[in-house]
Amino acid sequence: MRHRACPGGTGPRRPVGDDDGVVLPPPDLDSLRRAPKVLLHDHLDGGLRPQTVLELADEAGYRGLPVDDADALGRWFRQAADSGSLERYLETFAHTVAVMQRPEAIARVARECALDLAADGVVLAEVRMAPELATAGGLPIETAVEAMLDGYAQGSRDAAAAGTPIVVGTLLCAMRQADRWEEVAGLVVRYRDAGVVGFDLAGPEDGFPPDRIPAALALLDRAGAHRTIHAGEAAGVDSIRAALDGASAERLGHGVRIADEVAGEVAGDGALGPLARRVRAEQVPLEVAPSSNVQTGAYPSLAAHPVDRLHRLGFAVTVNTDNRLMGGVSASSELAAVVAQFGWTWEDVRTVTERALTASFLPEAEKARLLGEVVRPAYAELAGR
Repeated sequence: MRHRACPGGTGPRRPVGDDDGVVLPPPDLDSLRRAPKVLLHDHLDGGLRPQTVLELADEAGYRGLPVDDADALGRWFRQAADSGSLERYLETFAHTVAVMQRPEAIARVARECALDLAADGVVLAEVRMAPELATAGGLPIETAVEAMLDGYAQGSRDAAAAGTPIVVGTLLCAMRQADRWEEVAGLVVRYRDAGVVGFDLAGPEDGFPPDRIPAALALLDRAGAHRTIHAGEAAGVDSIRAALDGASAERLGHGVRIADEVAGEVAGDGALGPLARRVRAEQVPLEVAPSSNVQTGAYPSLAAHPVDRLHRLGFAVTVNTDNRLMGGVSASSELAAVVAQFGWTWEDVRTVTERALTASFLPEAEKARLLGEVVRPAYAELAGR
């Protein structure tokens, strides 16, 4: 069953004020760091700390890194990813994946991921990786999954002890161009009571349709397992239609190319193509990562990105990081950039946060707890209510 997201804001922006009419300052980076945030689209192998990459490379005897200084390495990743080409962007993962071929390395990266997100105010994250990418050196794929789960669990415990609790759910990706979809789908089902929350397809959209291996999708169907599918990033609306109809996607990884079917700035259905009308009517969650979309050349700039237009038209937009290392971004900085560019208010930030929470693959009771005990009270305070 597809998750229903909260309706988006469609009216003109107004300054948020308290009951006495005092206008409160708009969200900025510092206040957004204090706000509870929800991430649906963050790649484990795209979020390593540069120093960790160096140390894991040294431990593994990997000599392929372009530089041997953490600051310089972080800059290199951002510059290499900032090419305007999805293919070049994906090449940067050769280095991060190369240092994640041992279970202790995977567990360390997962633990640090949980800690880094929690320190940035993320209270719920669904983090994804293709476990098959960690098997080049002979590591069993099950061991790779278990190392991720162990690392997230330890990181979550450490974050709670530090006063920044976080819930981390694991999404397992199958690579579109490979033939291990059924194996990965089986791992989603096998480990779903241990922290795995769903299935994803990643990799090149063109030429590798999301229903290419029906047995994998049938396995997920029989188990009632959740799935989100990368679509509508490098490829256009046909990839979105294929994800929905061919793979029964509950969410769309990126999905921003649905804007290709949106004409103008008005909310009426007459401005929308048939697929856009469907995606909005069904409130299919869009896992939008604006900075990443600019880096990969989907849009020339943040100003040209449709995140605000889709949000105002009532699409189920959520705001995500995609790859924190390659993008040089955090959940807070990504929201801050959108706020600054489009004049979003606390109401907009709260709306996309609640949408993301609603669209997550967590059990309903856990989502209700986070919404009632964490998210809504914090945004009420931040908005001066």
